[in-house]
Amino acid sequence: MVNVIKQYDLGYPSMKVTLLGTGTSQGVPVIGCKCDVCVSDNPKDSRLRTSIFIEVNGVNVAVDSGPDFRRQMLNAGVNKLDAIVYTHEHKDHVAGMDDVRAFNQMEGKVMEVWANKGVEIALRRDFHYAFGESVNGGLPKVKINKLGKYEEENGFVVEGVDWTLLPVMHQNMEVCGFRVGDFAYITDVNFIPNDTFKKLIGVKVLVISALKKDKHPSHFTLNEVLQVVEMIKPEATFLTHLSHYIGKHDDLGSELPDGVFVGFDGLIIENV
Repeated sequence: MVNVIKQYDLGYPSMKVTLLGTGTSQGVPVIGCKCDVCVSDNPKDSRLRTSIFIEVNGVNVAVDSGPDFRRQMLNAGVNKLDAIVYTHEHKDHVAGMDDVRAFNQMEGKVMEVWANKGVEIALRRDFHYAFGESVNGGLPKVKINKLGKYEEENGFVVEGVDWTLLPVMHQNMEVCGFRVGDFAYITDVNFIPNDTFKKLIGVKVLVISALKKDKHPSHFTLNEVLQVVEMIKPEATFLTHLSHYIGKHDDLGSELPDGVFVGFDGLIIENV
């Protein structure tokens, strides 16, 4: 994990975003694959499943808890977590929820979770034991705060920090993007509605998924992402949710326009 700090005006005096993982559902390297990316010795070509960690004014929030959640918390040295907000219910974004119990035990409190209906159904199905009547030690303890139409229009608040919901489409599935201050995060997307574009006005730093260069039914291609960037015009854009098909980190970086960068695990974006 390579830690590099980039500084921008993020809209809060004390704000830091860590890219915990920047890979796809299979991660990179892919099991059994011998392509140039998967056998690369550049640590920036090794990608855990996509997730970020946001620290704002002492409030710590993870976006998603994929199958690498435990490793990501250890890599980033996280010892306090106030909440998890979820983008959508696919396994690479929810599968590690069980590991919130470490924070339950450390902090002696229930983990606050923000989730839409699809995520709530998946969590209650896959982690049913966390929602039963048992209070035995060792079980994760979570409280689901529901995201719906009200939040789409008005946003929600986590420990005094305002979050704006950015609904986008992942083929036929609605995915929640998020804006905090002048930072925005959008993953697993192939269509952004006009109402969401309006909420992106003034964003200075954007982290957005770019699966690969070829057409995909549920993800933007690299060129489609660059068109979105041209519309929003942030000061800086970092690409995430990158597959091994998109090429090596350094090669891809040399192809990108000014202000667009290849994200990598461990990258830190903080307020100037």
